[in-house]
Amino acid sequence: MKRGNYRSSSLTDLISAFDTKANSHTALQKVTAFSGQFDKNIKPTFSKEEYGKPIPGSMTEFRGAEAQARVCSEMKELCSIIHDYGKSPCKSLLPPELQDATKVISFGELFSIYTVISDKLVGILLRTRKHHLTFFEGEVLFQKRDDDVPVFLMMPMDEIKTYCDNKAMQARRSVSPMPQ
Repeated sequence: MKRGNYRSSSLTDLISAFDTKANSHTALQKVTAFSGQFDKNIKPTFSKEEYGKPIPGSMTEFRGAEAQARVCSEMKELCSIIHDYGKSPCKSLLPPELQDATKVISFGELFSIYTVISDKLVGILLRTRKHHLTFFEGEVLFQKRDDDVPVFLMMPMDEIKTYCDNKAMQARRSVSPMPQ
């Protein structure tokens, strides 16, 4: 008799868990603009921390973290190219804010080297500047127009590798395990 009740209770629990998951999914589809069940009358509510971020545990969150980790490895690769092909700057000619620069290369030379590897040089260069790994004058650099603009590497390469590896690891650890 116990055995039958156990199975019945277990089956009831499974059905209940399935119904909860199905109802949750249906509710999510009603607020997801790209689903077939989107209901424009239902307005999702978000806290300031949640706004503009993917649902925790979702594939979107997972893909975003993986993309962020890939960008970190591309930043590291770009800095490595500047380190390998750049020249040591003449420190006495540099302004005080560039005294930490370890290498310098012209944008034109960097462009000709990096386009063989990737077509995303300008975007990755902007990202490295945001992280204070590189420095260059101007908002965005363009081929031909800015070929003579110097691009400075602002840290030793071993520090850049550690920084980028840590950023990539943080990105991967910030999300739940890969969703099923």
